[in-house]
Amino acid sequence: MASFTAETLHIPAEDTGRAGAFAALDAKRAGWDTLNFAAVRLGKSRTFEIAIDAFEYVAVVLSGRCTIRTNRGDFENVGRRDNVFSGMPHALYLPPQTEFEIEAITDDFEFASCWAPTEKEHPPKLIRPNDVELLLLGGGNCSRQMSRLIGSDFPADRLLVYELYTPGGNWSSYPPHKHDTHKTDDKGNVLEAQLNRFSFYKFDRPTGYAYQRVYSGDKRSDLTMMARQHDIILMPEGYYTMVSAPGTTTYTLNFLAGSTREFAHSDDPDYAWARHTLTGIDPRLPLVDPGMDVGY
Repeated sequence: MASFTAETLHIPAEDTGRAGAFAALDAKRAGWDTLNFAAVRLGKSRTFEIAIDAFEYVAVVLSGRCTIRTNRGDFENVGRRDNVFSGMPHALYLPPQTEFEIEAITDDFEFASCWAPTEKEHPPKLIRPNDVELLLLGGGNCSRQMSRLIGSDFPADRLLVYELYTPGGNWSSYPPHKHDTHKTDDKGNVLEAQLNRFSFYKFDRPTGYAYQRVYSGDKRSDLTMMARQHDIILMPEGYYTMVSAPGTTTYTLNFLAGSTREFAHSDDPDYAWARHTLTGIDPRLPLVDPGMDVGY
């Protein structure tokens, strides 16, 4: 593992509460050639306009509703939830060479976008709550909910996208695991993927926080960072795990891209045994589900 510092991996929020971009990540800043990110807030009737060029792009609605007009078709009244803790996501995947405009049709509309370079083209796709794969993972106080928007079978080239909900006091990604080396067996099955990853954080309380640990197997690089509202933490390599402060639900929006579109990972052998002790999903889960979208 390269020598990382908290300043390298942790991008603290600089959100003033005003309209415009309130969190961002540039691939060069991250030290990789894959993932770029921006979270944007718009007032009602305000617009965000861009041309994608040689990137595939996904916009995830965090709160509010919008209309998205593109040179490949229009998408009306996208989004439902008031915030990420009140419903399942809507999102839009767009291929390279797309021009588009997002218009907010509610106040305090927020969306998060990620784009990765590609030469391959897949059709635009609107992702609705019923398209999202809901998974309850782990067990006991290591239970969490994954809402997978773009998984391995989604028609995209590089991007993988999911939302993760970790109830207060629970651990996520435990046992710690990594996906920084591409490994296959003699039949070509992927045993571990090389995937760059980062997380964008939200909390159901303004004072909420979580601790994210990222470390190498030899422990020569071992960082524990406190994430607050709208922070970004990079996980370019090494093992990682997170714990959510008691009384606080931690939401992370996670983006990955790398050698394959499979989620294959390797557990830290020091803690792999813990996976066999995890029984019974936390009864607080799921925290959001497609039924919350009924009536719209």
